[in-house]
Amino acid sequence: MELAPPAASPRLQARFFDGRSARPQAVQAWISAGELHLQTGDQSLHHYPLREVQWPERQRHGQRQAELPGGGLLSHPEAAAWDAWTLASGLQDSLTVRWMQSWRRVALALLLSIGTLAGLWRWGVPWVADQGVALIPAAVEQQIGGQALAWFDKNMLKSSKLPRAQQEQIAERFAQALHKAGAKAGPKAKPWPAYQLHFRDAGEAMGPNAFALPGGAIVMTDALVRLLERDSPDALVGILAHELGHVQHQHGMRMALQAGMVGVVAGMVVGDFSALIAGVPAVLAQASYSRDFERESDATSRQLMLDAGIKPSVMLDFFQAMADIRKKKGGDSGLPIAFASHPADAERMRFFGAP
Repeated sequence: MELAPPAASPRLQARFFDGRSARPQAVQAWISAGELHLQTGDQSLHHYPLREVQWPERQRHGQRQAELPGGGLLSHPEAAAWDAWTLASGLQDSLTVRWMQSWRRVALALLLSIGTLAGLWRWGVPWVADQGVALIPAAVEQQIGGQALAWFDKNMLKSSKLPRAQQEQIAERFAQALHKAGAKAGPKAKPWPAYQLHFRDAGEAMGPNAFALPGGAIVMTDALVRLLERDSPDALVGILAHELGHVQHQHGMRMALQAGMVGVVAGMVVGDFSALIAGVPAVLAQASYSRDFERESDATSRQLMLDAGIKPSVMLDFFQAMADIRKKKGGDSGLPIAFASHPADAERMRFFGAP
């Protein structure tokens, strides 16, 4: 409570527990000179500085109790009488209590709290994740990617059925595109991140798909290769470039940090990232990249193809093929983080089809 100068010093008949005996004493209580004064029936006086008294928050009903220094207690059974006495004595409710007594203020506080939390989630958490990703050691990120790939291999993927020569041909085509793009960009350009290309058979569960994991692991499914290898082999380069964009911008790691922010902060404090490492695979399997992340990787893919002498419009064949598959299956299917799981909407087709 806050103290305001009273016009008078009214007295209140109350009960006093001295902290040594369980038997209450009838007292007269009044406030003056910054102190609470108590006078018992035998005329004994007790004085307590107001700043050391713990005053109860005002409510509609119930008895009132003020905690006194030394373990004592001042009690009154009638809330209305107590509140009238404190008000007349110059005691005012704290700002928090005054807000709680008004439903309009409570509603406003609730709206402000919701807005603040929404703002933190929309802008604050991504910003913290962007800053924190630079603090994750490369070895930890590679360990996370390795465990994530092991999780997928155990739960969703099987060994590739593609001939080894075909796998090597795709890997070599992509490596050559990277070399050409790097040569055109010049020595001042940021080097491409390290990556490891893995081919897997995903069956009908995932279908034609590709996805990137923290640490540089890029997975391409057999179904995706069969879909594009004959008619649009350069589209495979564009898809791998898109996934390399996710690696370059650490989208998987940033997404994992956002999902496990509490564990990440704890890991940074104590140097133990085991909780983060254990939880990332499930996060990556269930979450999806934001539109901003997808646009960023699309931009990487398009620029890489242009620098490598590949027309970005080859990606339109891929978008159309995926649209046909979704239409046939009656909706989107595939791993949420994968490139192929995102609709080939008009915006992306215009982006890759632009000259």
